[in-house]
Amino acid sequence: MYTIRMIRNIKLGVKTLMLHKLRSLLTVLGVVFGVGSVIAMLSVAEGASAEALEQIRKLGTNNIIITSVQPAEEEAAARSTRGMHVGVSSYGLKYEDEKLISEPLSAVDRTVPVKILRKEGRIGEVRQDIRVVGTTPDWFDLVERDIIAGRTLFRHDLDNYSSVCVLTERGARRLLATRASIGQNINIAGSYFEVVGIVRTAASGGKLETPDQEFDAYIPINVARTYFGDINRMGTSDSSGFEQVELHQILVQVRQIEDVEKTSRAIDALLAHGRKSKDYRINVPLALLRQAEATKRTFNVVLGSIAGISLLVGGIGIMNIMLASVTERTREIGIRRAIGATRRQIISQFLVETVVLSLVGGLIGIILGIMIPVLIAHLAGMPTIVTAYSVILALGISVSVGIIFGLYPAMRAAGLDPIIALRHE
Repeated sequence: MYTIRMIRNIKLGVKTLMLHKLRSLLTVLGVVFGVGSVIAMLSVAEGASAEALEQIRKLGTNNIIITSVQPAEEEAAARSTRGMHVGVSSYGLKYEDEKLISEPLSAVDRTVPVKILRKEGRIGEVRQDIRVVGTTPDWFDLVERDIIAGRTLFRHDLDNYSSVCVLTERGARRLLATRASIGQNINIAGSYFEVVGIVRTAASGGKLETPDQEFDAYIPINVARTYFGDINRMGTSDSSGFEQVELHQILVQVRQIEDVEKTSRAIDALLAHGRKSKDYRINVPLALLRQAEATKRTFNVVLGSIAGISLLVGGIGIMNIMLASVTERTREIGIRRAIGATRRQIISQFLVETVVLSLVGGLIGIILGIMIPVLIAHLAGMPTIVTAYSVILALGISVSVGIIFGLYPAMRAAGLDPIIALRHE
């Protein structure tokens, strides 16, 4: 019985709304744009943060990245003496720092030393500035990258001081071009290295510092030290100074994820002891991940609230049209009350009409909300992700808006005195 009455109310509501097509359409548009904007804005926010979060996850949530940095006072002195002979500036991580980290800290699973040099790579007439990364085979375990061809560094490469290198995909394409990749010899600053593998790399995005870059050549760290030493010319072309940096990075893998942040603080205390100035920086991907996820949640709340204002405007539009409808249908309400309709039935009839308006607007808004991110991704090249959560949230809010803003007009209609309503012209 209840179901039959509900179906009858729905049919009656749709029929009533169709009597004023233009007015109903204009009312629905407020809900359409509200729902569409909620979905579109949340999808843009989701897509923007997903890429950054994925890059942070690829750094390894169990990893700690320690990077050598030139102390601020030394950097200022180098700038003030630019163009002059300034001798050798020594700073950064030492080989003994790796042992200092790995030996006393039981939470540390393993450490990976990294030596980074900027050199020119050449095959035939093709030249390319590349970043030479001297490291150990463990690097490829801590920074997981797909192997496109060949292999990565092996332990025997380190033991035998083998002149081998692993290139990143983009560097290999630039240098090798039409040549066969594996087995080629590449000239790096006058020394020849055999290409034994090619890996895919994840380039740094925004301010996120990743261990790998687009033009990397990975070689055994002992070979890097033997061929290129620890002293290199400073990067500025107008300075004749040199810098001595033994290790540019140390990657630390912690056994348990819950010990990562505690271990990073312990490492900071160990490295700070005995140093005159802080010449290193510690990055904890796990902390970055948590911070990025918190920022994402805040961003979603802000954007969702802004888009929700559009739904609020749409709800006000629904209330306005339903109040007008109550005034127009006063005599109809009086007749229905006179023949036995209860207040509950009157409220139900008007609520059905508002829910139909908001539901139709919500469904059209979902289609619009899905189309807008697709257009943004196609035209602007921005990543967008439409989630089921945003669709359900937007539709739920639209229906709730219809019920909340339709309740007052429905109760007003039900509260009309039948005798006064029958006299209404």
